[in-house]
Amino acid sequence: MGVALIASAGEQSNQYLARHIAELGWPRPVIVASGGEARRRLDGMDAELIVVNGPLPDEFGQELALFAAEKTNAGVLFLAKLETAGAFAGSLQEHGVLVLGKPFSLPQFRQAVQLAASCRRRLDPLLAENARLLDRIAQLRLVDRAKCALIERRGLTEAEAHRLIEKTAMDTRRSRGEVAQELLEELDKNL
Repeated sequence: MGVALIASAGEQSNQYLARHIAELGWPRPVIVASGGEARRRLDGMDAELIVVNGPLPDEFGQELALFAAEKTNAGVLFLAKLETAGAFAGSLQEHGVLVLGKPFSLPQFRQAVQLAASCRRRLDPLLAENARLLDRIAQLRLVDRAKCALIERRGLTEAEAHRLIEKTAMDTRRSRGEVAQELLEELDKNL
């Protein structure tokens, strides 16, 4: 399992949340006491679950929950008093943040944590596909740049440039992107 982050200011709340999150599969959740510290910790952390227990000393917490939902792929759970949870629920849920009103029962909390985590896991294949497609687009752009350079500097037609890249890739058993990168470097040296 990945890492769980708890943003909560109360010692008793921290112990309760950490204990039950550990029972659900995150044995060492990272606990921070403020929104600012949570933002610093999230930079570079691959969190799978983020629990924000509002209010925090430096902010109420809904801003942190929105930040976490926007900047990470983690499942985000926002805990707030029942009266205020209802006011924030609509806008937070639009951004994929689960909202749970306090006080809550242990089964409600466990179910909310599991739901947040399952949402994250459901995103994983989509994120992998997105990364694959972004890599493919980058490869296509690189090949197009190499074709343009061959047309400009060697006087080839587009079909000839395309054929040269394709044939070299097949003959050397490399990707078209690798061949295109090599051609661009070679053409840049000869300038």
